[in-house]
Amino acid sequence: MSQNIYELVFYVFQIYFYMILVYVLMSWLPNVRESFIGELLGKLVEPYLAPFRRFIPPIMGMIDISPIVALFVLQLARNGLISVLGFFL
Repeated sequence: MSQNIYELVFYVFQIYFYMILVYVLMSWLPNVRESFIGELLGKLVEPYLAPFRRFIPPIMGMIDISPIVALFVLQLARNGLISVLGFFL
């Protein structure tokens, strides 16, 4: 039973990780974020990315490194949650 909870937490975080990654890569292609998938990903990912963008300014005015930091924090949160679950289960 506890193995299923670990797997569920791991896969939910991995899916969100890849959603952020795809959303960031979509910014390199013109007009892709205006598609249905781009707007859906934006609604799901932007609330998480917004605090990072507020505190981390773009480098040289163009290069936004906040998604890199956000992905790193997401992985730390996943590992922390799995550790806490391991403690309780």
